[in-house]
Amino acid sequence: MCGIVTAIAKDNVVSVLLEGLRKLEYRGYDSAGIAVLNGGLQRVRSTGRVAELAALAASKELSANIGIAHTRWATHGVPSERNAHPHVSGGLAVVHNGIIENFSAIKERLIARGYEFVSETDTEVIAHLIHSKLKTEPDLFTAVRLAANELVGAYAIGVICETDPSRLIVSRHGAPLLLGVGEDGMYAASDTAALLQVTRKVIYLEEGDVAELRLDGYRIVRPDGTPVERAINVSSLSADAVELGQYRHYMQKEIFEQPQALANTLEIIAGGGSISPQLFGSQAAQVLDGVKNVLVIACGTSYHAGLVARYWIESVARVPCTVEIASEYRYRDSVADPDTLVVVISQSGETADTLAALKYARERGMTRTLAICNVPESAIVREAALRFITRAGPEIGVASTKAFTTQLAALALLTLALAKLFGRLSEADEAKHLTALRHLPVAVKKVLALEPEIERWAQRFAAKQHALFLGRGQHWPIAMEGALKLKEISYIHAEAYAAGELKHGPLALVDREMPVIAVAPADELLEKLKSNLQEVRARGGELYVFADAGSEIPESEGVHILQLPEHYGMLSPVLHVVPLQLLSYHAALVKGTDVDKPRNLAKSVTVE
Repeated sequence: MCGIVTAIAKDNVVSVLLEGLRKLEYRGYDSAGIAVLNGGLQRVRSTGRVAELAALAASKELSANIGIAHTRWATHGVPSERNAHPHVSGGLAVVHNGIIENFSAIKERLIARGYEFVSETDTEVIAHLIHSKLKTEPDLFTAVRLAANELVGAYAIGVICETDPSRLIVSRHGAPLLLGVGEDGMYAASDTAALLQVTRKVIYLEEGDVAELRLDGYRIVRPDGTPVERAINVSSLSADAVELGQYRHYMQKEIFEQPQALANTLEIIAGGGSISPQLFGSQAAQVLDGVKNVLVIACGTSYHAGLVARYWIESVARVPCTVEIASEYRYRDSVADPDTLVVVISQSGETADTLAALKYARERGMTRTLAICNVPESAIVREAALRFITRAGPEIGVASTKAFTTQLAALALLTLALAKLFGRLSEADEAKHLTALRHLPVAVKKVLALEPEIERWAQRFAAKQHALFLGRGQHWPIAMEGALKLKEISYIHAEAYAAGELKHGPLALVDREMPVIAVAPADELLEKLKSNLQEVRARGGELYVFADAGSEIPESEGVHILQLPEHYGMLSPVLHVVPLQLLSYHAALVKGTDVDKPRNLAKSVTVE
């Protein structure tokens, strides 16, 4: 949540800060602000989007070679100008991502010392705390480090002070922050995408690092002040990767990037004739050997990917598998088993609950861990024993699409690797699965060609207030993902059920005003699903059925059929989720909602 950009350079940095915020709006967009030093501290804040802040900064002719900027997703305090960052104390300004858990206790102490608070945020505590440290420790770098040592919770912060205009200070603990090493300056941001305009050389700060950025370089210390070196990495991302190009929205772009994202993710098996545990790291055979159970931990869309994988892992690899919501697992007194493989799934690799759940599992002796993630340098990847990087590329739209399908591809590979390791995958079946995986990008491309028909369906959904999604077996989580997408971006209330549960309650909701969307592949549960669909029609419900070759569900009054080009066996969930993504996207377009930035949501959930 929230996005930070800081810069110190030879030239005016205002445009760099604003462009960086635009690239970070997926992290939060209810308010934004910028503070610079130019003969004193100047601050501009606004509610709403970065575009409004940019217009305001232009009207004030803001210019400086050092500054900090922030786009906010509200936690403490409603979205408003007084709660927008940067927050100030005297001539000092702070931007912050995260949540300070002990802010109330610190605030009481600072009030007793005469500090006045004008916002509802926890961030204002940081500004006043650093200012108070400067009274006894005049060095800004040291003052920030000492103040950071008193903070409990998650934070990434950027600090400037008008009495020290030659440098800016940043620090992180539990929230992402990286440095950018440029030709003419130094930068810091929450995400590499914000800095591609000025540099591809980045330094990933570790937990507790405090860094000083100057025109001529930087230095990094640990919380106790000990100097430390961090490696400079050259990002493989290009500026074009985070541009819209020919597309209307990032979500549309990312839906249509799925064939290439899948091809990139599965390139690792493109030339090989077999599945190897080494796909998940050089130590994979050792870590996976003797695994008796699999525990998948994730949130949101990634959780749905885990639910699909449960069907695969148990039916193909014959290994018991459970799936937990990270925010529940980390606070549950569960039974720890050192022979369990703990799989954590996250698009960003910074999801706070998933990261905490991983640490919780490891502290309880469950050290066989695997991270499936889209960001190679993320915290979750660094914390896990094994890792698989989904090569989806940057995902900017808040509603995840290509990250989800590439997670499914990774989980399919894991399923096959476990099955082979435990002698449960014949050579013939291995070859069949590899052929299906290699053909998957082409199969998804064929599904995308159905967009015009899905767009016509979406026209009917715009006036609806509710929708019910049904699926069975491995397609029940796909129904859940379809419902999530629809509610996320169109604000149509949607629920998903295992179709067999229909008569145990949800059927009471069905009438002519409740569209029912069914995922109906030609698998072993199809006949059972057909019976469930008849129950809907008998109550006057209107059906929208995503079938595939061989489903043989006839279209009739009140029954609309969209047939996918082919049935795809185990990998059918990957194909069936794509039309549900398109349905949600086009329904949102008809309703006129903000597709890429739905209300109240943000992309990277780095707070609880």
